[in-house]
Amino acid sequence: MDPSYSDLQACAVRPDAPLVIVDVDEVLAQFMAGFGAFIARHGFELRFDRFALFQNIYRPGETQHVDLIAGKVLFDDFFRDGADDLLPADGAADALADLSTRAGVVILTNAPEHGRQSRARWLKTHGFDYPLVINSGPKGPPAADLAARTTGPSVFIDDLLPQLESVAQTAPGVSRFQMVADARLRPLAPCAPERHTRIDLWPDLKTAIEHKLFR
Repeated sequence: MDPSYSDLQACAVRPDAPLVIVDVDEVLAQFMAGFGAFIARHGFELRFDRFALFQNIYRPGETQHVDLIAGKVLFDDFFRDGADDLLPADGAADALADLSTRAGVVILTNAPEHGRQSRARWLKTHGFDYPLVINSGPKGPPAADLAARTTGPSVFIDDLLPQLESVAQTAPGVSRFQMVADARLRPLAPCAPERHTRIDLWPDLKTAIEHKLFR
């Protein structure tokens, strides 16, 4: 059975409470900072040329980014050996802890299956001990499934515009927020503020979520 399907089936959602569905990388975790430090230990450097991952990985002194295969190897190695070293996004743990007293929280993250244990361990270590769904691909279908399990309103938070669009198409009743934790990425991130509210600081984001869920 597909692990992501198993996660979704096993995920407990409070049937009469509002629901917060939240991504990890660049929302709860400072992914690019941690990934950059990891690849630096392996002789590469991360530049912030565009809102991308593999296209920002370079060998020092070179002007052409590494190819997809080399980038994928580093990405897989990171989730095998370096994912525990991420720092949490400022204010994220406190914001979710407060929201969780009045709403359900589910973490919906795209991560390789071999990184499952390190991802779950990192979340628990940093105060994000909530139901976890490891997904692959568009997040609209699992977000729609989760939101349909409660009679309360739901919100979805992610850094990636395609994932926000996926949720808009599959679960249009779910309120969507875009959040990018790394200040270096913020000006590079594609966004559509007329469709998905963009808020990059957790204290402000928490207030906006409260307005959607508890008004």
